[in-house]
Formats: sequence, structure tokens, C-alpha cells
Amino acid sequence: MRGNGRGIEAVSRPATAPEERRVNCAVYTRKSTDEGLDQPFNTLDAQREAGEAYVASQRHEGWSVLPQRYDDGGYTGANTDRPALKRLLDDAKAGLVNCVVVYKVDRLTRSRLDFARIMEILDKHGATFVSVTQQFNTTASLGRLTLNILLSSVRARDDRRAHARQDESRPPQREMGRRVSGARLRPSAAGRRARRQ
Repeated sequence: MRGNGRGIEAVSRPATAPEERRVNCAVYTRKSTDEGLDQPFNTLDAQREAGEAYVASQRHEGWSVLPQRYDDGGYTGANTDRPALKRLLDDAKAGLVNCVVVYKVDRLTRSRLDFARIMEILDKHGATFVSVTQQFNTTASLGRLTLNILLSSVRARDDRRAHARQDESRPPQREMGRRVSGARLRPSAAGRRARRQ
């Protein structure tokens, strides 16, 4: 704004283009067996094609597919011991991957605990996750809320398991003659034998 003697006049400035945000997307694919992977177009190719199509639909948001292939053909989803998955997570940690795209969540892992761990790694390094066919997208607020609920339930389950293991590792208090609640109890015969040994 500038004064001109008659009032205030607006000064036009050249509009600056908004900074374009680039989102480097890695498409991860997996098949449990190596059956059919020698075909010219196999299930890994189909999964990648679906992921690439989804990323193309988000091009207006600055999304682009990385040329690197993260394909684990012949690897189970029951654990995370897979070469392409390890490379993908290393690239996310290095900041090379901003978004992981999969055809379905079970292509990434079949374990809720492993899924939670992978999501924590991605979140820690600023990467998001999208499942093309299951409407799971942590780039949006509803997806982040869903992820937080899932992670909280997995953490609660881990805490319960840790407490149960702790309880199992302690000898029964009553048999050792310790207080359970209130008065000191006399050790049982089994407890006395255990102490002598």
C-alpha cells in the first residue's frame, strides 16, 4: 500500500508461484512364491503398474515414481527379512523416499506388529504410506488418525505381553512364603523343598 495524497492505493506485486512440493514415491511389490515370476508380465509388474497409476493420479500434488524397483518375489510377508524391503527402508531413512505405495497392505507385511514398526520408521523419517486398493493413506489426516490408533493398539498389546512374561518369570509368591497381600504366609511344602534345593 502507498499513499498518493488522495488516499491509499494498492501496489501490485508480481505473483510468486507457490513452491512446488516434490513427493518421491517408491512402489513396493511382493509375492510369496516365485511361481510365475519368469513370465514377461507377472504379478509384481501388475502391482507396480497399479502403484504407478495411483501416483500418476496424484501428479498435481507433486508426486512422482522413483525409477528404482523394490520387488520381493518369492519372499513371505510373515517377517521383514526381505532384501527389497530393507533397501526401501534404508532409502526412506536417507530421505530418498517420501511415500511408500503398495497395491495392498499385505504386500508390505502380514504382521500387525511388523506393520506398526515399519510405519514408525517411515513416520520418524517423514515418509508416508499409501495402499492403493484399501483406502489407507497416511498423507491425509484420516489416514494418520487410523495409523495412530493402530500403533497405539499394537503398543498396548506389547505392554501386556511384556507384563505377562515378567509375571511368568517370577516364582509364585505364595510358594516362596512371601506376602501376597497383607499377612505373611507360611511357605507351602513345595515352596520349602524349592528353597532347600
